[in-house]
Amino acid sequence: MKNSMLLKILFLFIALLSLFQDKSQGQHIPFAANKTLTWEQCIATCKALDEESEFAQLEEYGTTDIGKPLHLFIINKDKVFYPELFDREKTVILINNAIHPGEPDGVDASLMLSRELLDKKNPLHELLNHVIICIIPIYNVDGALNRGSFSRANQDGPEEYGFRGNARNLDLNRDFIKCDSENAKSFSKIFRTVRPHVFVDTHVSNGADYPYTMTLISTQSDKLGGAMGEFMRMKLSPALFKRMEEKNHTMCPYVNTMGRTPESGLVEFLETPRFASGYAGLFNTFSFITETHMLKPFAQRVESTYQFFVSMIEYCRDDGVAIREAKRQADLALLSQKDFALGWELDTARKDIINFSGYEAKQKPSNVGAGERMYYDHSSSYAKPVNYFNRYKQGVVVAAPAFYIIPQAWREVIERLKCNHVLMKRIERDTLMQVFVYYIEDLKTGEEPYEGHYNHRDTEVRKAMQSVQLFKGDYIIPTQQEAKRYLVEVLEPQSEDGFFAWNFFDSVLQQKEWFSDYVFEEKAEELLKNDSKLKADFDKVMTEDEELKNSHWMQLYWIYQRSPYFEKSAYRYPVFRMEN
Repeated sequence: MKNSMLLKILFLFIALLSLFQDKSQGQHIPFAANKTLTWEQCIATCKALDEESEFAQLEEYGTTDIGKPLHLFIINKDKVFYPELFDREKTVILINNAIHPGEPDGVDASLMLSRELLDKKNPLHELLNHVIICIIPIYNVDGALNRGSFSRANQDGPEEYGFRGNARNLDLNRDFIKCDSENAKSFSKIFRTVRPHVFVDTHVSNGADYPYTMTLISTQSDKLGGAMGEFMRMKLSPALFKRMEEKNHTMCPYVNTMGRTPESGLVEFLETPRFASGYAGLFNTFSFITETHMLKPFAQRVESTYQFFVSMIEYCRDDGVAIREAKRQADLALLSQKDFALGWELDTARKDIINFSGYEAKQKPSNVGAGERMYYDHSSSYAKPVNYFNRYKQGVVVAAPAFYIIPQAWREVIERLKCNHVLMKRIERDTLMQVFVYYIEDLKTGEEPYEGHYNHRDTEVRKAMQSVQLFKGDYIIPTQQEAKRYLVEVLEPQSEDGFFAWNFFDSVLQQKEWFSDYVFEEKAEELLKNDSKLKADFDKVMTEDEELKNSHWMQLYWIYQRSPYFEKSAYRYPVFRMEN
């Protein structure tokens, strides 16, 4: 790489600022006190570190909705910067920053961490003997370039920051499964190429007021399942809380309250695959979302994020073999796993008790308009046990087929599968194939748009076997592969975050051909006369369904739906199953 004098000057300037330490509090100060780096400054800093160190390299991986590249900064003492060639006997950690650019703590903290890891004289440099670090410096490039000072009304710094939505006004932390953004498609390629053992996504939290600077979301252990779920619940997560406490950065689980205030009890956040950590869990990755507290000063939040990074890397040094072995076992078990949960429900019968430090929530007359307002009284703090509901039970469960078959017409779905490195084979010739199909029997649909979609939920299906015409170029997808859980999650129509729930198949939910009642009358009479079972079913439903009994047109339509004249493709889910 060619040296750039401008980059060197910029890096030297930023390095001098960031080397300053607050001796009274022992904190690393962000690069410029109450300021966070712009996207240009952040990438320039990464390029400068790349220039300065033989152990670092900045790469471009795809693009973003605003047309700028998405970068990956790799730190590897082996000097190997192609993730496919990483030494898998080291623990691979992927850090994602600024998915919400108004929450930039991880941007500054990860660059501080990078500089210290790459400094051969720094004690942290030794950690690179055990880990490989990959950092997405700023994920939501679009939002980062849309800087201002007012969109985070309740947050204590920095002075300027980016905006939550991207160039399409998407919340990218709801986009990991549906991949509407180019950012998410590029992220999928990064994630599936890096194949991390551990994933960290950095955030700043809204909500209640409390003394903790850092709260943490861990991949929900029941959903993670198996050896990994047990390891997360019993070892990894508790160890991180302990290490942070030893560094005087005591953490609390993410403050997701049962009621309005923490005393009502806390509920472990269920991160479905639309979220970063939920997506990562589909590929057996230990995942964490750091949530620093909005009311703490920016420098304090950055420091706590930095200390979490160090705690995580230290744990990977000390117990990395166990982390890698838990993932290896989970990857092997996945291939023989038959049943998969498509939804999860909070198990209120099981709970833990945690000691929570907080401030008393009180009421007083509002100075704005009329009525009472709530406030947290910092002069009246407490430490008390609260209920922590952190267990979930399975909802709908489905058995994975041996193969899924997707007609090539569904290009948007195929594109997303390819981004996630799904192994697929194209059918070589037109063929008629016996497969299992689903028919959509019932569903509920949101009345308001959510992230560009009207989501389906509570979907009910009917399963049948049919001969389906397939064509040369259609896709057959074996489930015996690393992406097995991802495939079930996105391709089953009852999945809470599957492609059907996100409207990718909505065109099948419309009947194309109809009938004229005055003409079909004679055909209906003939059908009932010649099919005794149809006649018996019709007589039965006429006694049970008042609405049908009172509408002659609906009676004809009931018969039409069960006749050879009714199109088989109406309401038929267009992803087919080949079962063992």
